Amino acid sequence: MEKIFENLPENLITFLLSPSPNEWLSTVRIIFIVLSALLVGVIIFTLFRCSWLKLIFLQDAAEILTYKPFGVRKIEKDWRKITSRLDTGMESEYKLAIIEADDMMSETLKRMGYGGESLGERLEKLTKATLSNIEEIKEAHQVRNNIVHDPNYRLSLEEARKALAIFEKAFRDLEAF
Repeated sequence: MEKIFENLPENLITFLLSPSPNEWLSTVRIIFIVLSALLVGVIIFTLFRCSWLKLIFLQDAAEILTYKPFGVRKIEKDWRKITSRLDTGMESEYKLAIIEADDMMSETLKRMGYGGESLGERLEKLTKATLSNIEEIKEAHQVRNNIVHDPNYRLSLEEARKALAIFEKAFRDLEAF
């Protein structure tokens, strides 16, 4: 063992400059095996960390098993949160519920491929055939604009319930839930 370490620099230089074919091939083989194992590990780690597998396999399975489009559960959960704001008895929560419902409608239309910078622009691209209550949605959007732009705007519980009912009907028409 001691002889190996004594002549290590010389043996290393000799190996690098004129290795025998068997030594060289076995060393290269080991290097490539280790490198391949490392890269396979990185690929497996990356696949589990990214959402690609989820989108490709789990999304389709979820749609088939539940008979609903993928993402409906999240929308339903968010909608329950929005409607629960009406139970607080606070006007600020009513206003927040309207704003969140309007944002949710805008995001849903955006995901469905309707372009535009705001919900108002997206609503202009819709027809009665797409949404049966499009005029009511425009009125509910106007309520949202009044809330955002007028700090003195008063919103009653009944107005909030009416606006949320309009948004809910639109979500059902769009089959968002």
